[in-house]
Amino acid sequence: MAQMTMYTTSWCGFCRRLKSQLDREGIGYSEVDIERTPDAAEIVTRINGGNRTVPTVVYPDGSAATNPSFAEVKTALAKAEAASGA
Repeated sequence: MAQMTMYTTSWCGFCRRLKSQLDREGIGYSEVDIERTPDAAEIVTRINGGNRTVPTVVYPDGSAATNPSFAEVKTALAKAEAASGA
C-alpha cells in the first residue's frame, strides 16, 4: 500500500488512536511531530487554513486530510495505490 505522512504531536489523543489503528493493520506511514520540526508546523498550518490541527495526513498523491477516520485513510490509500498501478 502507498505510504503517507502523518503530522502529529506527542500529546494528541486522536493521533495516538490513528497510529495504533494503522500499526495494528500494518499500514506504513511516516510520522512528523510538529512540535519538534518547525517546518512541519508551517506545513500543517498552511494545509489547515492557519490552524495547527493534528493529526493532519498527507497522502502519496499530495492530497491531505485533517483528523481523518481510519476508514477514510484506508480508502484514500487504496485509491492512491490503484491510481499508481501498484
